[in-house]
Amino acid sequence: MKENQFNKWGAARAKGKVHFILVRGVLSWGLPMFIFMAFINKPFADGFTSEAAIVHYIVWPIAGFLFGVFTWHMSERLYKKELTRRGNT
Repeated sequence: MKENQFNKWGAARAKGKVHFILVRGVLSWGLPMFIFMAFINKPFADGFTSEAAIVHYIVWPIAGFLFGVFTWHMSERLYKKELTRRGNT
């Protein structure tokens, strides 16, 4: 892990897991995917309360949440591994 990555993760980590998941997962990944897929799949063609639109409302926030959780755990694992490596040198 490079020094700037290490420092950035330390700063993101200090803000907390929930903040990271909401900002990086739901807002930074889930919302753009929601918008992008709205143009590709056109779930709102039959209105904002159609079955396709409701599925769209549910899927992308959940996918963003899962993306945030996965990213948090992978980054945390790398960070702890780097802490261990730095502690041994």
